[in-house]
Amino acid sequence: MTPGSNIPLTAARVAVDVAAPVRLDVSGLLLGANGKVRSDDDFIFYNQPAGPGVTYRSGGGSAPDAIVVDTAAVPAGVEKIVVTASPDAAGQTFQGIEPTATLRDADGGQVLATFTPPQLGTETALVVIEIYLRNGQWKARAVGQGYANGLAGIATDFGVSVDEEPAPAAAPAPAAQAPAPVPPAPAPAAAPPAPPMPPAPPSAPPAAPPVGTGKINLDKGRVSLQKNQTVSLVKGGRPLLSQVKMGLGWEPAYRGKDIDLDASVIAYGPQRNHIDSCYFGKLSIVNGAIKHSGDNLTGEGAGDDEVIVVDLGRLPAEVSGLVFTVNSFSGQKFTEVAKAYCRLIDAASGEELVRFDLTTAEPQTGVMMAKLIRQFSGEWEMTAMGEFVKSRTVRGMVKPAAQAL
Repeated sequence: MTPGSNIPLTAARVAVDVAAPVRLDVSGLLLGANGKVRSDDDFIFYNQPAGPGVTYRSGGGSAPDAIVVDTAAVPAGVEKIVVTASPDAAGQTFQGIEPTATLRDADGGQVLATFTPPQLGTETALVVIEIYLRNGQWKARAVGQGYANGLAGIATDFGVSVDEEPAPAAAPAPAAQAPAPVPPAPAPAAAPPAPPMPPAPPSAPPAAPPVGTGKINLDKGRVSLQKNQTVSLVKGGRPLLSQVKMGLGWEPAYRGKDIDLDASVIAYGPQRNHIDSCYFGKLSIVNGAIKHSGDNLTGEGAGDDEVIVVDLGRLPAEVSGLVFTVNSFSGQKFTEVAKAYCRLIDAASGEELVRFDLTTAEPQTGVMMAKLIRQFSGEWEMTAMGEFVKSRTVRGMVKPAAQAL
């Protein structure tokens, strides 16, 4: 399997084991429709080896650990089981270690699929494979999402309460087997998880972390972003998976001079692979989940000049990143543009959720305004970009936008 690929399960009971040149700790998390565990009991690992429909199986040091999923016994409301792995040794990363996950029929032992995540480096934990329910059919998807803050980052991101109390204690803190709380991992908990207790965003390999403090969400209403800031599209603890509009607007910097800009969105897969582009020449992509309002030739008038509608809930699973761009086909530079902005709107209510005003300009013909990245917890994150590119068309934006994911 390759990252993002999926297969239907041909067995009701499957096992996922993860092997590597070093000892790995393997865990499983049962997730609901909101991408979170229902309680800490849904975190299955060596110290809590059994849950409803999911069990941890130790390899005893001579074989890889495994997570066994009995899809017939998974309770209603659980739509996904993610299988994670982390090196057992304290501070060990996946640099130079090539883990391989094997999906098997748990009863007959037949191999159904294998997956080796590519391009691993400083990650200390990994979401390897997910078993998920789609339209009444259980499937398996190769993920390969790395975390730099160990299993604590994964556990926290999926809603597990990671106990922070032992950290300042002199003696109990280093203990590998904390008895009462649900520990993130036996070894990585000793060093990496403690400093970054606010979870790092698990976005698929972004080039730069967001500025600001912590992860912003929509709970307090409209969010105004600065360049490189990120907002998690979560409100009231639930990810926003409805239809949204990305409105893009601009005005000519000089009176009486029309400016013809073109707004577009580029869709990418988990390996930054280009899936399709939606622009004035192709107003609908990915089976209508993304639609364009059409071309504006002048930029004059109040309100959004061009609108791109995205149905987050209908986006195919292989679409994991969207980059919104604006280009000047006529060759006018962005130094001739005033008040350029993008804003995310709830299509149902018309409520403005997120806004980013472009406050600087460069003498270029293209700009990447914002990106939306699907997290493996199911939510989407929007990051303000404001990065200028020398390109008059969306075709010229495909490569730089992929590099900026």
